[in-house]
Amino acid sequence: MKHARNTSNQWFAARTRCGSELRVREHLGRLGTECFLPSEWHRHTRGRRSYEHPLIPGMIFLRTTKQHACELTNDYGLQVRYLMDPASRTLLVVPDKQMDDFRRVLDMSGEEDALCEDGLALGDYVRVIKGALRGVEGRILEFKGRVYVVVELLGSFFAKANVPRTWLEVIDTPESARMKWN
Repeated sequence: MKHARNTSNQWFAARTRCGSELRVREHLGRLGTECFLPSEWHRHTRGRRSYEHPLIPGMIFLRTTKQHACELTNDYGLQVRYLMDPASRTLLVVPDKQMDDFRRVLDMSGEEDALCEDGLALGDYVRVIKGALRGVEGRILEFKGRVYVVVELLGSFFAKANVPRTWLEVIDTPESARMKWN
């Protein structure tokens, strides 16, 4: 029995050399491939110029088919190494909902420290029910009297955004999140 090929676009996480993330994004743009580079803008202390700084050094996310992802490295010379799923021994796919929530929280955070480090305090699993982040699911974290929704991506990256407590509802923890946080 032949396996059906997945011809739909999916998110793939890829590593590149630190400092070359912006060039890789430009290369992908020229090739017409959708990508996401978590970044923020900084202003030089002296002068008026500002520059873009990647939030996750050496990491970029591509939305394409698995076949095209392989062609990008083999045929077009894209300098990336895809993250692999150890269970299936194939390219690691980031679920659309997880990537969408991560991007929305980063966009709405409005803080330089939107990307969190590992070691967050454990909390209830919640869904945002109002505002621009409506529908985003994540963990609740309280820090210095402020409530944040924390969204996890690939078990290694976390984004947080300040959300009023009244905009949150506690929901059942999905099986995939239950294994990682408990």
